[in-house]
Amino acid sequence: MTDIRAELREYLLEWFGQYLPANPLLWYDILVLCWLAIFAIILHLIIRNSAKHFLKGRFSERIVQPDAKTPAELAFKLAKHISFVIQGAVVVIQARLWLPEGSGLLHIIEMVTDQWIILFSLLSLFSLLDIFQVISDRRAVRAHFPIRGLLQTIKLIASVLTGILAVSLLMNKSPLILLSGLGALSAVMLLVFKDAILGLVAGIQLSANNMLAVGDWLEMPKYGADGDVIDIALTTVKVRNWDKTITTIPTYALISDSFKNWRGMSESGGRRIKRSIHLEMNSVRFLNEQELSELRKANLLTKYIDTTISSISAENASKDMSCLLNGRRLTNVGTFRHYLIELLKQHPKIHQNMTLMVRQLEPTNKGLPIEIYTFTNTTAWAEYEGIQADIFDHILAILPVFYLKAHESPTGNDVRSLSIGKH
Repeated sequence: MTDIRAELREYLLEWFGQYLPANPLLWYDILVLCWLAIFAIILHLIIRNSAKHFLKGRFSERIVQPDAKTPAELAFKLAKHISFVIQGAVVVIQARLWLPEGSGLLHIIEMVTDQWIILFSLLSLFSLLDIFQVISDRRAVRAHFPIRGLLQTIKLIASVLTGILAVSLLMNKSPLILLSGLGALSAVMLLVFKDAILGLVAGIQLSANNMLAVGDWLEMPKYGADGDVIDIALTTVKVRNWDKTITTIPTYALISDSFKNWRGMSESGGRRIKRSIHLEMNSVRFLNEQELSELRKANLLTKYIDTTISSISAENASKDMSCLLNGRRLTNVGTFRHYLIELLKQHPKIHQNMTLMVRQLEPTNKGLPIEIYTFTNTTAWAEYEGIQADIFDHILAILPVFYLKAHESPTGNDVRSLSIGKH
């Protein structure tokens, strides 16, 4: 085979010497370059079409553009990059077959193809990692692990190592020599890759401690973030706020600063209602027998009123009840609180296995706060707000039944009415 190539080369040189005597070696090199280009194009088309035909039978998605983010498109992109690697290897083999040892053109081709193979090997790795990321996203693997940040770290390390290898081949030096020289540039490297290094460490801590995942509701007022986490990358975390704006937070900030993760609420199946209604202090009083008789008609109060009156009557039997200071009596606010407790216990949208209470808070200049502290059995925002609104609509409507009034601060109309009354 070697003899045949040598004879063919001699024949071509003689032919060029006969018809193009000015520089037969130059024309021979041009012929070899044309042959290598044609062979590389044909090889690339064969591998590309074969890969496309093979992938069409393996994936349901249609292959449209290599930049799309579907497994089929990324697999095709990977196959294309691998075909370029094979193409570069075949070109250098062909060049060594047709060009003599020590040829300047052979040296240039070897140098170019080495860089070509290194570049597309790196791009092949990137495509493989992109396929892994898309598959992980579809299977919701990244919901509990920052896959994208890890893959970006691998890409960064691979890019640095590939760059060192490419430079070492150009300089014809060992990569170890270049690596040893990086020690002097360590301070610069740390400065350049500060965010990447901090982000990598933060990503590992977030994952190991299960602190944050894609889909979590994150609240971080320092960065104006209040919404769902849509992406955890190497250096940034993206949050889609409830107003549909996007907030970007440095990954390392989630370790150095505090934030609120509402995942626990979502996973518990209940969402807290903690809201107060403020009552007028002068509307709080004892209930008389007629008022108790009317309230007793309420199904939620019948048992409570009967039991309480029986207990109070036995306790007050030996006391002079003509004085309001003697004995125990039912108040409208106490009966109101018990009614609210029974109302929440009977409510179909209230979580009965979580904290449920109605408590009286410290009186203020805004009245007497009666706080509802309970949990709904849904975490959906719109449904939760509807349940909360329905409960307080009912509470406001029944206040007069208990002879209570809601506290309201004076408004402009109140002041105007008072002024008109004086005149």
